[in-house]
Formats: sequence, C-alpha cells, structure tokens
Amino acid sequence: MKKMKIQKVTEPITYIGDVRSFGVIGDPGCDGLGTQNMKVYAGALEQTAKDELTLVVGDLVPEGTKKYYEDICTLTEVVAENHVYGLRGNHDTGAYTECFGLHNYALVAKRFALIVIDNAKRCFEEEGLRLVEQVLAMNEVEQAVIAFHIPLPNHFIQNAVSEEEFDRLKAAYSAEKSKVKYLLCGHVHSWFVDEVDGITMICTGGGGAMIEDVSEHIRACDINHHVVHFYLEKDALCYRVCDLAEDCYPRERKSPVLKSRLEETITGELMAHFKYLLFADRAKRRGFDRVANLFEALADSEYRHAKNFYSVLERPAAFMEAIEGFIPTEQFEYKTMYKMMADYARQTRNPLTVQAYTGAAAAEKVHAELLKEAADIEDFQTDTVYVCPICGFVMAGEDVPDRCAVCGAPKKQYLVFKAEE
Repeated sequence: MKKMKIQKVTEPITYIGDVRSFGVIGDPGCDGLGTQNMKVYAGALEQTAKDELTLVVGDLVPEGTKKYYEDICTLTEVVAENHVYGLRGNHDTGAYTECFGLHNYALVAKRFALIVIDNAKRCFEEEGLRLVEQVLAMNEVEQAVIAFHIPLPNHFIQNAVSEEEFDRLKAAYSAEKSKVKYLLCGHVHSWFVDEVDGITMICTGGGGAMIEDVSEHIRACDINHHVVHFYLEKDALCYRVCDLAEDCYPRERKSPVLKSRLEETITGELMAHFKYLLFADRAKRRGFDRVANLFEALADSEYRHAKNFYSVLERPAAFMEAIEGFIPTEQFEYKTMYKMMADYARQTRNPLTVQAYTGAAAAEKVHAELLKEAADIEDFQTDTVYVCPICGFVMAGEDVPDRCAVCGAPKKQYLVFKAEE
C-alpha cells in the first residue's frame, strides 16, 4: 500500500521518535492555486525534503472547497518526499479536517515538541491552549515550538491577534515558559523575526503567495519566496531562513517532450493574445466598443495562459540582477538581426518588411539604453515613458517631440506609461 505524504492527524499527541529537523512552508495557496504560485510551493516542498518532515503553517487553499483541497493534496503527494503536516489558516475553511485532521495537535520528538494550535479565527481554541499546557508539562519535553497561523502582537505589523488573545496563550505556557524556544506563524506574505514576551517569534508566509510589503522596513522587493528549516545543533533547536531559487522546481523542463510541447503551447497562446488584441483594435476603431471589450478580455486571458505555461519552464535570474540579462538581446536585435533582415528585404524588393525592421530596430536601441539605466534598479528615475501606437517607438522623460521620430505620428496619439508615486 502506497504511503501517503500528507499526514491526516487523528491523535492530539503523536510521538515521532528521533526526528532532528523539520521544514516550514507558509501560505502557499491563499492567492489562488495558479501555476506560478504552485511552482513556488513545489519548489518549497523540494527544499524542505531535506528535512525529516514538513509543516505548512496555514492557508493551503484560497477557500475551503473540496476541489481546492484535492488540488493541493494531489500536487503535494506527487512532489513531497517526506511527511507533510498542515496547520489551519484563515482561508482553510470547509473540508480542512477531512484532509488534514485535527486543528490542534502535538508532534513529540525525542529532543523537542512541535505544538500546532488553531487561531485561524483570530482566537485560540480552548482545546489548543489545554494542549499547550499538557505538552509543556511533560517531563520528556525540554524545548518546544508553538505554531499557529496569525501572528501575535509585534513590533512590525498590526495584522495580529489581540493582546487579550495573546494573554490567553501566555497563560497556557506561563508555567513552563522556559521550554518555549520559538513561536511560529504565517499569514503575512513575507518574513520577519521578532521577540515577544522574551521569546523569538518567526513569521513566514513565503511559500507560494505573492510577497507583499509589510512595512517601510520590510518591503516586498527585499524579500524572496523562502522556507524555514528547524534543526538540532548539539541538541539545541536552531533555525535558518532559506530563499528559494528563482528557477526552483525544474522537473517539467527536464522532460524533452514536455519542454517542446510547452514551448509550442506558449507560442500558440501568445499568438492568440496578439490576434485578439488586433481584432479588439479594429472593433474599437469602428465603434463596436462591447466587441472590443470582449476581445481585450479574451486577449488578457490568453496572456495569462501563456504566462502560466512559461512559468513552468522559466529560469529567471535573481530579480535585482535580471534587467542586465535583457540588454544583450535588445542589442543583438538592433545591431545585427534586424539590420540583416532589413538589408535582405531591401535586396529582394520587399519595402514593408524593410520599414517594419528598420522602425523596430530604432525602438530596440532605445530599449537597450533604458534597460542599462534601469539596471541600477534602486536609483532609476525615469517615471514617464511614451510609446508610439503606430510603430512602437519608445520615448522617455517629459520633453518628447511633437511627432514620432520614426513614423511621424502626432504626439496626441502617444500612449503614456507613468509610474505611480
């Protein structure tokens, strides 16, 4: 009989022997179970496979319907290489118990205990608080992690349980406070470490959901998707936060057949996106705004499909270094490929192709120049960019010509892209 990776907890206390490590994944599913998010979650499962078990600290699904639980469980069973335990988050309503079992439970290893309690509704269940008291009172438990979903009051965010709820938890562990080494939570799509009531609290929500700004000191641009590893070092429980590689989870792109088919599918979806946008433009010019609106929506849908398929194969560079990687392609296009194609078209008397390549080359040169500036990402100052809707030429800054330098289109037609303040 196949052993299941997902552990449906049926006993309040489970003894797990001489386990020396566990990995933690936060909030994989609350933004939806789209391919991009699930690729991050799959990468997180592969990362925590280095540990002896994995705990997901809540929000496995966007809402608690059976279908979403089936989807996340199916993926987990295929990818995970160790036992995976759940913790109920505020999105994990409905069929959570059917899939993951008890809301409050403890895993007692030889040298530590992991106590999982439910505060998904911003209050701790009495059953969980009693379990904290019971496990901490056990003679064999010398150190413990108490895990829950929504953070305790802290120095970084307001999105936390009330002080009154924190007082209830304090009362539960107060008699054996010295045994509580860490407080562990998710809910916030980032990570930070704080000290509350003299105990280290680790907040981790970077296992799938989009990373978000937490405060002026904890910005989304400074945080990567990540997991947390807990491990014993000289019998003391320690932790480290590990960023996931940007190109995590390479399984599908290692299959030659899948790689080829995915590339074909991406091309087809992008072609559909482009065709629908062109038809929307034609409909809008003729006054059929409702039809144009439909085709713009369909085009966006096809773009999202292409994005999902591409994300399976994508191997991006680290964000702060990625822009430099785009520059050589732009330079090759305007310096070599487009010039070569324009020359060939000229020799074979195909003037429209000459015009298209020559105009595009002029724009690609500006692309490369702007990308060089943007590579210094923190100091990039250009906040307004104009695109000619007729030929695609790009202009930056406030002082732009009255007519496009490539095709002569008037300034009033330029598309304006302005960064939000």
